[in-house]
Amino acid sequence: MMKPLGIATPGTMSILALAFLLRVSAVGQEAPRVTDPGQAPDLVEIAALDPTVHLDIRYATPDNFMGKRLYAEARAFLRRPVADALLRAHRALGPSGYGLLIFDAYRPWSVTKRMWDETPPAKRDFVANPARGSNHNRACAVDVSLYDRARGGAVEMPSGYDEMTERASPAYAGGTAEQRARRDRLRHALEAQGFEVEPNEWWHFNHRDCRRFPVLDIPFPAIRPASSSGSHGRERVQSEPSA
Repeated sequence: MMKPLGIATPGTMSILALAFLLRVSAVGQEAPRVTDPGQAPDLVEIAALDPTVHLDIRYATPDNFMGKRLYAEARAFLRRPVADALLRAHRALGPSGYGLLIFDAYRPWSVTKRMWDETPPAKRDFVANPARGSNHNRACAVDVSLYDRARGGAVEMPSGYDEMTERASPAYAGGTAEQRARRDRLRHALEAQGFEVEPNEWWHFNHRDCRRFPVLDIPFPAIRPASSSGSHGRERVQSEPSA
């Protein structure tokens, strides 16, 4: 006889209880993280290494999906080997007339936690779970697009940055042929240097060595970059509206 829906048998009760306990445990977990700047000696500032890389650090402004300023400073840091790989991609793009435009790089864990807490559950596929920690927290992931070296402005891509729609997929077949070609050029340049694109965000790239780095929760003002020469950033590059 079919049992009425919603009525649990003694056998299913224990399964349901275990699932509930596992869910509660996962929600309460926090990724182990480093808070001492002295334990992250290999962080470098991208603008100090190569000022021709442009910055548009959205989380230092309210112009982001949260609508709030989340960073005290508009700066971009990465682990040294990850930064070196990124700069190789940037220079390889030069002959084609493009350069890299960075939206985000290292992100303190506490910012990821805030994003998760304040994002509606239906949109959390686009936000890292703080229980695991983000590759941005490990300083080995970068959110990046292209700028036109001749005119200095950001180029159009199939979607805007941090757009939580199907257009953000690196496999999205819509938009114009030019937008898709630029998106694919960016991906090929970064993949050639050991990065992998995030499945639902064309702008998000993780370095292949990410898992060997610990999660960090060090605020920008406390970071002592391994390479401190050069400026702390550039004027923000205004992005064109996406199609």
